[in-house]
Amino acid sequence: MARMLFFATARHAAGVSSQEVDVATLEEALNLVRTRFGTEFARVLAGCRVWVNGDDPTGPSHPIGARDEIAVIPPVAGG
Repeated sequence: MARMLFFATARHAAGVSSQEVDVATLEEALNLVRTRFGTEFARVLAGCRVWVNGDDPTGPSHPIGARDEIAVIPPVAGG
C-alpha cells in the first residue's frame, strides 16, 4: 500500500502523521482521506500542496503504486 504523510496543520487536522492507502490514483487517495478525516481536514487539504515521491504529480489521475509516498504539505510562511 502507498503511504500518505501529513505535515503541520494537515497532521493536526488528520490526527495522524501518516496513513496507508490502497488506491490506483492520486484522486482516489485524496478522496479517501477527505472522507476518512472529515470536513476540517478537507478544508486544510484544499490549501495544501501534494507531492508524490518528492515530485509534482501530473494531475488527479496520477498513478499511485504500492510503494509510493504521498506528502500533504500546507503552505509555509516565513521571513
